[in-house]
Amino acid sequence: MASSTKLFSLEGKGLKLDTEADLEPHIAELRANDVDEVRLLGNTLGVGACKLLGEVLATKKNLQVANLADIFTGRLLNEIPEALSFLLTSILNLPKLNTINLNDNAFGLNTQAPLVAFLASHVPLQHLYLNNNGLGPHAGILIADSLSELHAKKVAARKEGQDIPDLETVICGRNRLENGSMTAWAKTYSLHNKIKEIRMVQNGIRPEGISHLLTEGLKNATELRILDLQDNTLTLPGAKALAKVVAGWTLLQELGVGESLMSAKGAVLVSKELSKGKNAKLETLRVQFNDINARGLKSLADAAKIGLPALKRIELNGNMFSEDDESLAALQELLEERKEKFGGDSVVEDDWGVDSLSDLESDDGEDDEEDEEEEDEDEVEKLNKEAEEAQEDPVIKDKEVEDLTKKLEKTGI
Repeated sequence: MASSTKLFSLEGKGLKLDTEADLEPHIAELRANDVDEVRLLGNTLGVGACKLLGEVLATKKNLQVANLADIFTGRLLNEIPEALSFLLTSILNLPKLNTINLNDNAFGLNTQAPLVAFLASHVPLQHLYLNNNGLGPHAGILIADSLSELHAKKVAARKEGQDIPDLETVICGRNRLENGSMTAWAKTYSLHNKIKEIRMVQNGIRPEGISHLLTEGLKNATELRILDLQDNTLTLPGAKALAKVVAGWTLLQELGVGESLMSAKGAVLVSKELSKGKNAKLETLRVQFNDINARGLKSLADAAKIGLPALKRIELNGNMFSEDDESLAALQELLEERKEKFGGDSVVEDDWGVDSLSDLESDDGEDDEEDEEEEDEDEVEKLNKEAEEAQEDPVIKDKEVEDLTKKLEKTGI
Protein backbone atom coordinates (compact mmCIF):
# COMPACT_ATOMS: atom_id res chain seq x y z
CA MET A 1 0.00 0.00 0.00
CA ALA A 2 1.44 3.37 -1.00
CA SER A 3 1.68 5.96 1.74
CA SER A 4 -0.81 8.22 -0.04
CA THR A 5 -3.47 5.52 -0.11
CA LYS A 6 -6.18 5.48 2.55
CA LEU A 7 -7.04 1.80 2.11
CA PHE A 8 -5.35 -1.15 3.79
CA SER A 9 -6.41 -4.54 2.45
CA LEU A 10 -5.67 -8.21 2.99
CA GLU A 11 -8.86 -9.10 1.13
CA GLY A 12 -9.14 -12.64 -0.17
CA LYS A 13 -5.59 -13.77 0.62
CA GLY A 14 -6.79 -16.88 2.43
CA LEU A 15 -4.37 -16.35 5.30
CA LYS A 16 -4.63 -18.45 8.46
CA LEU A 17 -3.36 -16.17 11.19
CA ASP A 18 -3.53 -17.69 14.64
CA THR A 19 -1.09 -15.67 16.75
CA GLU A 20 0.33 -12.17 16.99
CA ALA A 21 3.51 -13.48 15.36
CA ASP A 22 1.50 -14.85 12.44
CA LEU A 23 -0.13 -11.47 11.84
CA GLU A 24 2.86 -9.19 12.33
CA PRO A 25 4.50 -9.66 8.87
CA HIS A 26 1.25 -8.66 7.15
CA ILE A 27 0.49 -5.37 8.95
CA ALA A 28 3.64 -3.28 8.59
CA GLU A 29 1.86 -0.96 6.13
CA LEU A 30 -1.16 -0.71 8.40
CA ARG A 31 1.07 0.34 11.28
CA ALA A 32 2.86 2.94 9.17
CA ASN A 33 -0.04 4.66 7.43
CA ASP A 34 -3.11 6.67 8.24
CA VAL A 35 -6.10 4.79 6.80
CA ASP A 36 -9.81 5.38 6.46
CA GLU A 37 -10.74 1.85 5.35
CA VAL A 38 -9.51 -1.65 6.17
CA ARG A 39 -10.54 -4.83 4.36
CA LEU A 40 -9.68 -8.07 6.12
CA LEU A 41 -12.33 -10.31 4.59
CA GLY A 42 -11.47 -13.73 3.25
CA ASN A 43 -8.90 -14.68 5.90
CA THR A 44 -9.22 -16.55 9.18
CA LEU A 45 -8.04 -14.89 12.39
CA GLY A 46 -7.40 -16.44 15.77
CA VAL A 47 -7.54 -14.87 19.22
CA GLY A 48 -3.90 -13.75 19.27
CA ALA A 49 -4.08 -12.24 15.81
CA CYS A 50 -7.27 -10.35 16.68
CA LYS A 51 -5.71 -9.02 19.87
CA LEU A 52 -2.78 -7.49 17.98
CA LEU A 53 -4.96 -6.30 15.12
CA GLY A 54 -7.28 -4.58 17.57
CA GLU A 55 -4.38 -2.78 19.21
CA VAL A 56 -3.20 -1.44 15.86
CA LEU A 57 -6.69 -0.46 14.68
CA ALA A 58 -7.28 1.43 17.92
CA THR A 59 -4.62 3.94 16.81
CA LYS A 60 -6.33 4.71 13.49
CA LYS A 61 -8.43 7.67 14.55
CA ASN A 62 -9.51 8.46 10.97
CA LEU A 63 -10.78 4.95 10.23
CA GLN A 64 -14.27 5.08 8.70
CA VAL A 65 -14.87 1.60 7.26
CA ALA A 66 -13.96 -1.75 8.82
CA ASN A 67 -14.71 -4.76 6.63
CA LEU A 68 -14.43 -7.77 8.92
CA ALA A 69 -16.56 -10.13 6.85
CA ASP A 70 -15.66 -13.83 6.73
CA ILE A 71 -12.72 -13.72 9.17
CA PHE A 72 -13.55 -16.70 11.38
CA THR A 73 -13.90 -19.59 8.94
CA GLY A 74 -12.73 -22.83 10.55
CA ARG A 75 -12.48 -21.31 14.03
CA LEU A 76 -13.70 -23.18 17.10
CA LEU A 77 -16.87 -21.98 18.78
CA ASN A 78 -14.98 -20.96 21.92
CA GLU A 79 -12.44 -18.89 19.94
CA ILE A 80 -14.81 -16.51 18.21
CA PRO A 81 -16.28 -14.58 21.18
CA GLU A 82 -12.86 -13.66 22.59
CA ALA A 83 -11.39 -12.84 19.19
CA LEU A 84 -14.42 -10.73 18.26
CA SER A 85 -14.32 -8.96 21.61
CA PHE A 86 -10.67 -7.95 21.15
CA LEU A 87 -11.54 -6.40 17.80
CA LEU A 88 -14.75 -4.64 18.80
CA THR A 89 -13.39 -3.34 22.11
CA SER A 90 -10.47 -1.78 20.24
CA ILE A 91 -12.51 -0.01 17.58
CA LEU A 92 -15.37 1.11 19.82
CA ASN A 93 -13.79 4.49 20.53
CA LEU A 94 -12.84 5.35 16.95
CA PRO A 95 -14.78 8.59 16.39
CA LYS A 96 -15.14 8.35 12.60
CA LEU A 97 -15.85 4.62 12.23
CA ASN A 98 -19.28 4.73 10.61
CA THR A 99 -19.36 1.43 8.69
CA ILE A 100 -18.91 -2.07 10.08
CA ASN A 101 -19.21 -5.19 7.92
CA LEU A 102 -19.43 -8.53 9.71
CA ASN A 103 -21.09 -10.56 6.97
CA ASP A 104 -20.53 -14.32 6.74
CA ASN A 105 -19.31 -14.80 10.31
CA ALA A 106 -21.04 -17.46 12.40
CA PHE A 107 -22.27 -15.70 15.53
CA GLY A 108 -25.58 -17.08 16.73
CA LEU A 109 -26.38 -17.24 20.43
CA ASN A 110 -23.00 -18.53 21.54
CA THR A 111 -20.98 -15.64 20.13
CA GLN A 112 -23.33 -12.67 19.94
CA ALA A 113 -22.51 -11.06 23.29
CA PRO A 114 -19.53 -8.85 22.27
CA LEU A 115 -21.40 -7.76 19.14
CA VAL A 116 -24.51 -6.81 21.09
CA ALA A 117 -22.48 -4.69 23.53
CA PHE A 118 -20.64 -2.96 20.66
CA LEU A 119 -23.79 -2.14 18.71
CA ALA A 120 -25.45 -0.68 21.78
CA SER A 121 -22.55 1.72 22.35
CA HIS A 122 -20.90 2.76 19.09
CA VAL A 123 -22.70 6.04 18.40
CA PRO A 124 -20.86 6.91 15.13
CA LEU A 125 -22.46 3.86 13.45
CA GLN A 126 -24.22 4.65 10.16
CA HIS A 127 -23.97 1.47 8.10
CA LEU A 128 -24.30 -2.06 9.54
CA TYR A 129 -23.77 -5.21 7.49
CA LEU A 130 -24.82 -8.41 9.26
CA ASN A 131 -25.66 -10.88 6.53
CA ASN A 132 -25.50 -14.66 6.94
CA ASN A 133 -24.47 -14.79 10.60
CA GLY A 134 -26.69 -17.62 11.87
CA LEU A 135 -28.39 -15.38 14.41
CA GLY A 136 -31.77 -17.04 14.87
CA PRO A 137 -34.75 -15.26 16.47
CA HIS A 138 -33.31 -14.96 19.99
CA ALA A 139 -30.00 -13.42 18.92
CA GLY A 140 -32.04 -11.37 16.43
CA ILE A 141 -33.95 -9.86 19.35
CA LEU A 142 -30.71 -9.06 21.15
CA ILE A 143 -29.26 -7.36 18.06
CA ALA A 144 -32.42 -5.31 17.48
CA ASP A 145 -32.61 -4.32 21.14
CA SER A 146 -28.98 -3.22 21.07
CA LEU A 147 -29.77 -0.94 18.14
CA SER A 148 -32.66 0.53 20.12
CA GLU A 149 -30.19 1.25 22.94
CA LEU A 150 -27.88 2.81 20.38
CA HIS A 151 -30.62 5.24 19.37
CA ALA A 152 -30.94 6.48 22.94
CA LYS A 153 -27.18 7.01 23.14
CA LYS A 154 -27.16 8.88 19.83
CA VAL A 155 -29.87 11.19 21.16
CA ALA A 156 -27.94 11.76 24.38
CA ALA A 157 -24.71 12.50 22.50
CA ARG A 158 -26.48 15.08 20.30
CA LYS A 159 -27.82 16.81 23.39
CA GLU A 160 -24.21 17.17 24.51
CA GLY A 161 -23.40 18.94 21.25
CA GLN A 162 -21.76 16.06 19.40
CA ASP A 163 -22.22 15.70 15.64
CA ILE A 164 -23.66 12.20 15.51
CA PRO A 165 -24.90 10.55 12.28
CA ASP A 166 -28.18 8.72 11.96
CA LEU A 167 -28.25 4.98 11.37
CA GLU A 168 -28.80 4.81 7.60
CA THR A 169 -28.18 1.20 6.54
CA VAL A 170 -29.07 -2.17 8.03
CA ILE A 171 -28.31 -5.32 6.04
CA CYS A 172 -29.46 -8.35 8.00
CA GLY A 173 -30.44 -11.18 5.66
CA ARG A 174 -30.14 -14.97 5.80
CA ASN A 175 -30.25 -14.93 9.59
CA ARG A 176 -33.42 -16.88 10.49
CA LEU A 177 -34.86 -13.85 12.29
CA GLU A 178 -38.36 -15.31 11.95
CA ASN A 179 -41.52 -13.88 13.50
CA GLY A 180 -40.16 -14.11 17.02
CA SER A 181 -37.81 -11.14 16.61
CA MET A 182 -40.09 -8.85 14.61
CA THR A 183 -41.47 -6.95 17.60
CA ALA A 184 -37.91 -5.96 18.52
CA TRP A 185 -36.99 -5.04 14.94
CA ALA A 186 -40.16 -2.99 14.50
CA LYS A 187 -39.26 -1.04 17.64
CA THR A 188 -35.74 -0.25 16.48
CA TYR A 189 -36.93 0.91 13.05
CA SER A 190 -39.56 3.10 14.65
CA LEU A 191 -36.72 4.79 16.56
CA HIS A 192 -34.14 4.95 13.75
CA ASN A 193 -36.68 6.60 11.46
CA LYS A 194 -34.09 8.33 9.26
CA ILE A 195 -32.88 4.98 7.94
CA LYS A 196 -32.38 4.83 4.17
CA GLU A 197 -31.58 1.21 3.27
CA ILE A 198 -32.94 -2.01 4.79
CA ARG A 199 -32.32 -5.49 3.41
CA MET A 200 -33.74 -8.41 5.40
CA VAL A 201 -34.02 -11.14 2.78
CA GLN A 202 -34.49 -14.85 3.43
CA ASN A 203 -35.21 -14.67 7.14
CA GLY A 204 -38.17 -17.02 7.46
CA ILE A 205 -40.48 -14.16 8.44
CA ARG A 206 -44.13 -15.11 8.03
CA PRO A 207 -47.16 -12.88 7.34
CA GLU A 208 -47.83 -11.86 10.95
CA GLY A 209 -44.22 -10.82 11.43
CA ILE A 210 -43.98 -8.98 8.12
CA SER A 211 -47.23 -7.14 8.86
CA HIS A 212 -46.00 -6.04 12.28
CA LEU A 213 -42.61 -4.99 10.92
CA LEU A 214 -44.29 -2.86 8.27
CA THR A 215 -47.13 -1.26 10.21
CA GLU A 216 -45.38 -0.76 13.57
CA GLY A 217 -41.84 -0.15 12.42
CA LEU A 218 -41.14 0.67 8.80
CA LYS A 219 -44.13 2.99 8.41
CA ASN A 220 -42.04 5.48 10.40
CA ALA A 221 -39.06 5.26 8.03
CA THR A 222 -40.09 8.17 5.86
CA GLU A 223 -36.63 8.62 4.32
CA LEU A 224 -36.35 5.04 3.10
CA ARG A 225 -34.67 4.60 -0.30
CA ILE A 226 -34.22 0.82 -0.49
CA LEU A 227 -36.35 -1.91 1.08
CA ASP A 228 -35.65 -5.55 0.29
CA LEU A 229 -37.77 -8.18 2.03
CA GLN A 230 -37.50 -10.85 -0.65
CA ASP A 231 -37.82 -14.55 0.10
CA ASN A 232 -39.90 -14.12 3.23
CA THR A 233 -43.66 -14.77 3.30
CA LEU A 234 -46.15 -11.94 2.82
CA THR A 235 -49.25 -13.63 1.42
CA LEU A 236 -52.34 -11.44 1.39
CA PRO A 237 -52.04 -10.14 5.00
CA GLY A 238 -48.48 -8.95 4.38
CA ALA A 239 -49.47 -7.39 1.08
CA LYS A 240 -52.32 -5.52 2.81
CA ALA A 241 -49.86 -4.21 5.38
CA LEU A 242 -47.50 -3.13 2.61
CA ALA A 243 -50.34 -1.34 0.85
CA LYS A 244 -51.11 0.57 4.06
CA VAL A 245 -47.61 2.00 4.44
CA VAL A 246 -45.98 2.18 0.99
CA ALA A 247 -47.34 5.64 0.14
CA GLY A 248 -45.41 7.06 3.09
CA TRP A 249 -42.07 6.22 1.48
CA THR A 250 -41.95 9.14 -0.90
CA LEU A 251 -38.18 8.82 -1.47
CA LEU A 252 -38.24 5.06 -2.17
CA GLN A 253 -36.12 4.02 -5.15
CA GLU A 254 -36.08 0.23 -4.86
CA LEU A 255 -38.69 -2.17 -3.49
CA GLY A 256 -38.04 -5.91 -3.32
CA VAL A 257 -40.87 -8.22 -2.29
CA GLY A 258 -40.22 -11.08 -4.71
CA GLU A 259 -40.62 -14.76 -3.80
CA SER A 260 -43.01 -13.87 -1.00
CA LEU A 261 -46.34 -15.35 -2.15
CA MET A 262 -47.89 -11.92 -2.29
CA SER A 263 -50.92 -13.29 -4.19
CA ALA A 264 -52.77 -11.81 -7.12
CA LYS A 265 -55.11 -9.83 -4.89
CA GLY A 266 -52.17 -8.58 -2.86
CA ALA A 267 -50.52 -7.30 -6.03
CA VAL A 268 -53.70 -5.41 -6.91
CA LEU A 269 -53.86 -3.78 -3.48
CA VAL A 270 -50.22 -2.69 -3.54
CA SER A 271 -50.51 -1.50 -7.15
CA LYS A 272 -53.52 0.61 -6.25
CA GLU A 273 -51.42 2.49 -3.70
CA LEU A 274 -48.46 2.80 -6.06
CA SER A 275 -50.73 4.32 -8.71
CA LYS A 276 -51.48 7.30 -6.44
CA GLY A 277 -48.16 8.94 -7.33
CA LYS A 278 -46.72 9.04 -3.81
CA ASN A 279 -43.73 6.91 -4.86
CA ALA A 280 -42.62 9.03 -7.78
CA LYS A 281 -38.94 8.19 -7.29
CA LEU A 282 -39.34 4.39 -7.43
CA GLU A 283 -37.00 2.98 -10.10
CA THR A 284 -36.88 -0.77 -9.41
CA LEU A 285 -39.73 -3.08 -8.38
CA ARG A 286 -39.11 -6.79 -7.69
CA VAL A 287 -42.28 -8.90 -7.48
CA GLN A 288 -41.18 -12.18 -9.09
CA PHE A 289 -42.64 -15.57 -8.03
CA ASN A 290 -45.65 -14.06 -6.27
CA ASP A 291 -48.63 -15.88 -7.86
CA ILE A 292 -49.58 -12.71 -9.74
CA ASN A 293 -52.18 -13.39 -12.43
CA ALA A 294 -53.34 -11.35 -15.43
CA ARG A 295 -55.46 -9.07 -13.26
CA GLY A 296 -52.55 -8.38 -10.95
CA LEU A 297 -50.29 -7.75 -13.93
CA LYS A 298 -52.72 -5.20 -15.34
CA SER A 299 -52.82 -3.37 -12.03
CA LEU A 300 -49.02 -3.20 -11.99
CA ALA A 301 -48.93 -1.92 -15.56
CA ASP A 302 -51.49 0.75 -14.72
CA ALA A 303 -49.51 1.80 -11.63
CA ALA A 304 -46.30 2.04 -13.66
CA LYS A 305 -47.98 4.32 -16.18
CA ILE A 306 -50.02 6.46 -13.81
CA GLY A 307 -48.10 6.68 -10.56
CA LEU A 308 -44.49 5.57 -11.11
CA PRO A 309 -42.88 8.03 -13.54
CA ALA A 310 -39.32 7.01 -12.57
CA LEU A 311 -39.81 3.24 -12.87
CA LYS A 312 -37.05 1.71 -14.98
CA ARG A 313 -37.14 -1.99 -14.15
CA ILE A 314 -39.73 -4.48 -12.94
CA GLU A 315 -39.01 -8.15 -12.23
CA LEU A 316 -41.97 -10.42 -12.89
CA ASN A 317 -40.45 -13.86 -13.41
CA GLY A 318 -42.36 -16.91 -12.26
CA ASN A 319 -45.85 -15.44 -12.04
CA MET A 320 -49.12 -16.70 -13.50
CA PHE A 321 -49.88 -14.86 -16.69
CA SER A 322 -49.30 -15.43 -20.38
CA GLU A 323 -46.19 -14.15 -22.12
CA ASP A 324 -48.62 -12.75 -24.70
CA ASP A 325 -50.55 -10.70 -22.16
CA GLU A 326 -51.38 -7.19 -23.39
CA SER A 327 -50.43 -5.65 -20.06
CA LEU A 328 -46.97 -7.19 -20.28
CA ALA A 329 -46.50 -5.75 -23.73
CA ALA A 330 -47.68 -2.35 -22.49
CA LEU A 331 -45.18 -2.45 -19.63
CA GLN A 332 -42.33 -3.38 -21.95
CA GLU A 333 -43.23 -0.59 -24.34
CA LEU A 334 -43.54 1.97 -21.53
CA LEU A 335 -40.12 1.19 -20.04
CA GLU A 336 -38.47 1.08 -23.46
CA GLU A 337 -39.83 4.55 -24.21
CA ARG A 338 -38.47 5.82 -20.89
CA LYS A 339 -35.08 4.32 -21.56
CA GLU A 340 -34.85 6.05 -24.91
CA LYS A 341 -36.03 9.33 -23.44
CA PHE A 342 -34.15 9.41 -20.14
CA GLY A 343 -31.43 6.78 -20.40
CA GLY A 344 -28.81 9.00 -21.98
CA ASP A 345 -25.68 7.85 -23.75
CA SER A 346 -24.43 5.50 -21.03
CA VAL A 347 -27.39 3.18 -20.52
CA VAL A 348 -26.81 0.12 -18.31
CA GLU A 349 -29.17 -2.38 -19.90
CA ASP A 350 -29.63 -4.40 -16.70
CA ASP A 351 -31.12 -1.34 -15.02
CA TRP A 352 -33.97 -1.16 -17.50
CA GLY A 353 -36.86 -3.26 -18.75
CA VAL A 354 -39.21 -6.05 -17.77
CA ASP A 355 -37.85 -9.39 -16.57
CA SER A 356 -40.78 -11.72 -17.15
CA LEU A 357 -39.68 -15.22 -18.17
CA SER A 358 -42.11 -17.77 -16.81
CA ASP A 359 -43.02 -21.40 -17.31
CA LEU A 360 -46.13 -21.21 -15.16
CA GLU A 361 -49.61 -21.66 -16.52
CA SER A 362 -51.71 -18.58 -17.08
CA ASP A 363 -54.30 -17.87 -14.41
CA ASP A 364 -56.83 -15.31 -15.54
CA GLY A 365 -59.41 -16.09 -12.89
CA GLU A 366 -60.54 -13.99 -9.97
CA ASP A 367 -58.84 -14.36 -6.63
CA ASP A 368 -60.25 -16.92 -4.23
CA GLU A 369 -61.34 -14.78 -1.30
CA GLU A 370 -61.73 -17.78 1.01
CA ASP A 371 -58.23 -19.11 0.33
CA GLU A 372 -56.69 -15.71 1.07
CA GLU A 373 -58.79 -14.75 4.09
CA GLU A 374 -56.90 -13.03 6.90
CA GLU A 375 -57.05 -14.14 10.48
CA ASP A 376 -56.58 -10.70 12.04
CA GLU A 377 -57.82 -11.66 15.47
CA ASP A 378 -55.01 -14.19 15.94
CA GLU A 379 -52.07 -12.22 14.55
CA VAL A 380 -51.05 -10.15 17.59
CA GLU A 381 -51.44 -13.05 20.00
CA LYS A 382 -49.44 -15.34 17.73
CA LEU A 383 -46.65 -12.80 17.29
CA ASN A 384 -46.38 -12.15 21.01
CA LYS A 385 -46.18 -15.87 21.72
CA GLU A 386 -43.41 -16.38 19.18
CA ALA A 387 -41.46 -13.44 20.62
CA GLU A 388 -41.72 -14.94 24.11
CA GLU A 389 -40.58 -18.34 22.85
CA ALA A 390 -37.63 -16.79 21.06
CA GLN A 391 -36.52 -14.99 24.22
CA GLU A 392 -36.70 -18.21 26.21
CA ASP A 393 -34.14 -20.00 24.02
CA PRO A 394 -31.04 -20.84 26.06
CA VAL A 395 -28.06 -18.53 25.72
CA ILE A 396 -24.73 -20.31 26.17
CA LYS A 397 -22.02 -18.03 27.58
CA ASP A 398 -18.98 -19.14 29.56
CA LYS A 399 -17.45 -16.94 32.26
CA GLU A 400 -14.69 -15.69 30.00
CA VAL A 401 -17.16 -14.39 27.42
CA GLU A 402 -19.27 -12.74 30.13
CA ASP A 403 -16.20 -10.96 31.49
CA LEU A 404 -15.22 -9.73 28.03
CA THR A 405 -18.73 -8.50 27.37
CA LYS A 406 -18.86 -6.58 30.65
CA LYS A 407 -15.54 -4.97 29.76
CA LEU A 408 -16.90 -3.89 26.39
CA GLU A 409 -20.12 -2.53 27.88
CA LYS A 410 -18.14 -0.33 30.29
CA THR A 411 -16.06 1.15 27.48
CA GLY A 412 -17.55 4.45 26.32
CA ILE A 413 -16.90 7.16 23.76
